[in-house]
Amino acid sequence: MKYTSAEAAKLLRKLNSDLASLNDMENQSREFLASVGEDPETVRPEYDYAAVQEESTLIEGKIRTVKHAINVFNTTHKVPGFDMTIDEMLVYIPQLTNRSRKLYDMKSKLPKTRDNAGSYGRGGNIIDYRYANYDIKAAEADYEKITDELSRAQTALDLINSTETIDIEI
Repeated sequence: MKYTSAEAAKLLRKLNSDLASLNDMENQSREFLASVGEDPETVRPEYDYAAVQEESTLIEGKIRTVKHAINVFNTTHKVPGFDMTIDEMLVYIPQLTNRSRKLYDMKSKLPKTRDNAGSYGRGGNIIDYRYANYDIKAAEADYEKITDELSRAQTALDLINSTETIDIEI
């Protein structure tokens, strides 16, 4: 069956949720308590060991199949407008995000600020100043370039995730 990358990711989330639910049910029903004098058969929860193991194995196989298909897709498909695969793009976007955070902080600084933290251990007559040791305007220009590139990368990846399809047989 054909799935977009976004649909495959949703399918994977559903399968993981199904497995977690099955595991929760098993954890609640594979053991039980009965008081002394109480007939254990009257409080025994319904639990079929073999059926639960079979269902777990089936769901785990589907998870492996979907993850593998997504991984192959991500490592073989190039992102239009970028000379990289989806897999590389999934590393590139967080790198751009981190760089944009750093540059945002740098572009937001004043060229010279009073540093109150440095004067606590010294006499009250000394005033320390903290100076930016870089061109704030250059940081601002780089920030604009990085955020534009980040937006372009996210849009290109979103387009692939919602239009390109993967064949997954589960």
